[in-house]
Amino acid sequence: MFRLLTLLAWAWLLAGCGPSAPWRQESYVFGTRVELLIAGLPESRARAAGARVLREFDRLHRTYHAWQPSELSALNDAIASGRAHGVSAELAGFILEAQAIAAAGDHLFDPGIGRLIALWGFHTDDIQARLPDADAIKVLLAQRPTIADVLVSEGPCIEPRSSKPKPPSSAREEGEWCVRSRNKSVAIDFGGYLKGVALDRAAASLKKDSVANALINIGGNVLALGSRNGEDGGAAWRVGIQHPRPQSVGGAPLATLELRDGEAIGTSGDYHRYFELNGRRYSHLLDPRAGEPAQGTQAITILIAPGPFAGMRSDGLSKPVFIAAGHWREMARKLGVEAVLKVGAGGTVSVTPSMQKRLKIEISDLTLEVTP
Repeated sequence: MFRLLTLLAWAWLLAGCGPSAPWRQESYVFGTRVELLIAGLPESRARAAGARVLREFDRLHRTYHAWQPSELSALNDAIASGRAHGVSAELAGFILEAQAIAAAGDHLFDPGIGRLIALWGFHTDDIQARLPDADAIKVLLAQRPTIADVLVSEGPCIEPRSSKPKPPSSAREEGEWCVRSRNKSVAIDFGGYLKGVALDRAAASLKKDSVANALINIGGNVLALGSRNGEDGGAAWRVGIQHPRPQSVGGAPLATLELRDGEAIGTSGDYHRYFELNGRRYSHLLDPRAGEPAQGTQAITILIAPGPFAGMRSDGLSKPVFIAAGHWREMARKLGVEAVLKVGAGGTVSVTPSMQKRLKIEISDLTLEVTP
């Protein structure tokens, strides 16, 4: 059982309606709902710009799908076989960037644990309420898979000399970069990183199409451009942050937040992809140290300042803060993230001073703890 993040619905409802309402398009990519709003342009121009964004989303999803046939799954097959594998410059760049994110967060978020994700059954949209084999988890943890074990080098892979003639192949087929792994148990899954990359790609594409005012939402990772009424200095985009247990508050958002030009927010929650068994919730947010879903947090939302990697940071940095649980503030500070909202396992809501200044709490009787 799982629910998709409903922040996007609130983004639309709060965007306003009437003659000046933004053009809106929805899709389903990266295993989640995607919403794109463009303001201040004729529908024909907005539709054309939006179509280019959605095509890029689809390309990224198909090219870097970890479990279906793709460039990434081919690399994972090679790693499992102990072989070097040629990859595109784009994939090599993603690996290097993901390695840096993982290292910055003490590998609490590690895209190299794809096999652990599969053991828990979170690699599919059809999540089953079952626990993985405990011995299989123990064996995998002993192998210590991590994306840090992946080695990336520029140029084609050089295989040992063989007397057998090598069939001709194009440089593209051989790959522009070579990837090896010191650990066969590594399987790369960009599920907690690629949505943020897609936000940045969308922003760049829209700007190239002279779109100055837009809101891009990929399953709760949101990036804003300009204003929601399409005017310079106009009204800010306003989004809602979902309460992780919406039934307890009648479905209302926990808080609302105005996003300034170029800002992004990322939310990681135990209510997105999960199953329940014997009264316990098991989320897709796995703690690599324990080999099981992280405990101690219901949701984390972070606000990222404008910058060339705001989208990627909103996605990749929310995970280690979530998994850090009781040490969330220290982890956020280590990552340079100052604006954080956390809902703990018991429902206690904590915010940093930087986030408190930006929020409008929508639940009248909510007790808010400010954590310096």
